[in-house]
Amino acid sequence: MSEAEESALAQGAFEVLAWHAARGEEAPWLEFVNGKPVPKARWDGARGRIIEWLTRLCLRTDPGNWLFAAQGLHVGSYRRGNARPDGALAPLDTFVGQGEWADPAGVLMVVEVTSYDEDTDRRDRVEKPRAYAETGIPVYLLIDRDTCEVKVHSQPDGVRYEQVVTVPYGKTVELPDPVGIELDTEPLKSWVR
Repeated sequence: MSEAEESALAQGAFEVLAWHAARGEEAPWLEFVNGKPVPKARWDGARGRIIEWLTRLCLRTDPGNWLFAAQGLHVGSYRRGNARPDGALAPLDTFVGQGEWADPAGVLMVVEVTSYDEDTDRRDRVEKPRAYAETGIPVYLLIDRDTCEVKVHSQPDGVRYEQVVTVPYGKTVELPDPVGIELDTEPLKSWVR
């Protein structure tokens, strides 16, 4: 056997071992659904890239705010009180000292990027908009990778968001106050399957 063949076999064995090791070490994120822990899909590379892109845009608009990735929030009736949005835009020190599940007071916007799992329709399009509105979070931004649309929910009335603006990827949409960002959604076209 040549050195190249030994190296190729070693590489293949490595990839199999790495795959199994990643599954053993990668615990799911949990949210609380009707009193039971339920796993939330982990980020894929594109989902992480979308949050990074939004973080940069938010930072340019107001360097005193940060888009906190996966910060757990207490959100009232939704899932008996615990949700982990993909992003929570808030002033820099909002979550200091609060631990894994924080009070949403001070949160300006929450962001969800749909995952490619069977629970995303109920979770991101139905339950979370209601929960975030009930909690009084001013803006809920849904980046829907299934429909290639962005939905901006605003004006929470304690039950639901009274304003929902939907645009296809490629259009510009206003993230209303207190966020105050004009969002060009063109880059999102690069981060879908």
